[in-house]
Amino acid sequence: MQTVHRLRALAVELNLLGTEFAHMHGLHTTDLRALICILDTERAGLDATPGLLGSQLAINSASVTALLDRMEKAGLIRRTRDPDDRRRSLLAVTPRAVEIGQTFFGPLIASTIEVLDGFDAAERDSISRFLDGVNHAVAVERRGSGQ
Repeated sequence: MQTVHRLRALAVELNLLGTEFAHMHGLHTTDLRALICILDTERAGLDATPGLLGSQLAINSASVTALLDRMEKAGLIRRTRDPDDRRRSLLAVTPRAVEIGQTFFGPLIASTIEVLDGFDAAERDSISRFLDGVNHAVAVERRGSGQ
């Protein structure tokens, strides 16, 4: 249970840090979650779309539209028409959003990498498997609770 409690404490701290970032930049915490979702989708080599975003954030299409309007107005994302399907919009994070995210979260990312450097490859593999397993368990729980 100690590990579960430590993981919960980490989740609380990361949530507080994310909230601080959002408030500092006049954002909603959902805006931050949307930025992360779009960045992760891009890193996976997939198209970020409003439908995908709504699904990932568990919000309806009207809320997605309001979210994207707000984020576009703030200069954090851009929407373009999909050249293969003009009915669909593609989403991308702007360089400004990357810059403010890197400025705020960069030191934590660097510290995290430094901590990971203290583990050998097998230990890092175990950490990755643990985190993937917990992430999967949370996703299953969310689906089971109707979210």
